Amino acid sequence: MKKTISILLCIIFFCLAACGCGSGEKSSKGEKVKIVTTIFPVYDWVKNIVGDNENVEITMLIDSGVDLHSFQPSARDIMKISDCDMFVFVGGESDKWTSDALKGARNSEMKKLNIMQILGSLKVEEEEKEGMQAEEEEEGEEEEEIEYDEHIWLSLKNAAFACEKITEALCGIDSENAETYIKNNKEYTEKIKELDSRYKDAVKNATNKTLVFADRFPFAYMFKDYGLDYYAAFKGCSAETEASFETVIFLASKVDELGLKNIMKIESSDGSIARTVRENTKSKDQEIVTMNSLQSITANEIENGADYLNIMEDNLTALSKVLK
Repeated sequence: MKKTISILLCIIFFCLAACGCGSGEKSSKGEKVKIVTTIFPVYDWVKNIVGDNENVEITMLIDSGVDLHSFQPSARDIMKISDCDMFVFVGGESDKWTSDALKGARNSEMKKLNIMQILGSLKVEEEEKEGMQAEEEEEGEEEEEIEYDEHIWLSLKNAAFACEKITEALCGIDSENAETYIKNNKEYTEKIKELDSRYKDAVKNATNKTLVFADRFPFAYMFKDYGLDYYAAFKGCSAETEASFETVIFLASKVDELGLKNIMKIESSDGSIARTVRENTKSKDQEIVTMNSLQSITANEIENGADYLNIMEDNLTALSKVLK
C-alpha cells in the first residue's frame, strides 16, 4: 500500500509542478478559504466553528464509509490537500500517508493541524487487556514503537481542546472573520461541556463500571475520562475480525462473573462475535448494545443530518442503559 501511495504522489507532484507553484496571498474579494479534513468528527468540529460563512469551503476526505484504518487517498484527495489553506487530520498510525502528501503541497503557507500532536501528553497508548486477542505479527516485522490510540474524538474533553486549536488556526488564516469564529467556538464548546457533564452524571451512580465489548474497543479515551473499565476481543486499531475460541470463552466468563445483562459491539460490526459470546454465557439472554465510534460516517449520512454531538448523545443513551 505504501509503495502504491508513493508512486501516486510522485505523479501528482509532477503534475502540480507543471501547473505552476502556489497561489500567493488570497484576494479579499471572493476567493474561498479551503479547509480539508480527514474524518467526520474533525469535519463537524470545523463546520460548527465556521458557521454560515459561505466564503469557507470544507472538504471531508473519508466520506464513503471506509474506516480510517483502511483509507487510501486518491489522486483527487492529494490535489485537494496540496492546494488547501488548512489541513486538519488525526495524525495517528493510519495517517502516516499524510507526511508524503504534504511534502509536495503547492500552498507553502498551509496551516497543518495534527490533532494527536496537539494533544501531546493527553494521548493514550493502545492497551492490550487480559483476554484480548493478540495481533498476528507479520514476518520480518520490526520491533514495535509505542502505538497511541487514534480515536481521540471519542473524548469530549479532547473535542473541546481540539476545537480551541482549530479556532486559533482558522483565525490566523482568516482574521477578518476571527470574532465570528471565536463566538461560534465558544457556543459549540459549551454544548460539548454540557454533554460531558451528562456523561459524568450517568457514570456517577452506576453500580457496575466494567463492560464487555465482543468487538474492537475504540473507546479508551472516553472510558479513561469517566473512570470506566472494560474487556474486549480486540484493540481499537486491530485489523483482526475473527475471535479465537479462547477469547470468546474469556469474554463469556467475564459477562457471567460481572452479572452483565448486555454485551457491547461497535456500529461497523455484524454482531456475530457478540452473539457467539452470548451463546457461551450461562443465561444466554444478554442484549447486544451498539456504540458508535464515528469512524465511517458517509456523505449521505451528513446530508441526512449526522452530527458529532447527536451521535455522542446516542452513545450516552447506550451507556446509560448498560450502566444501570
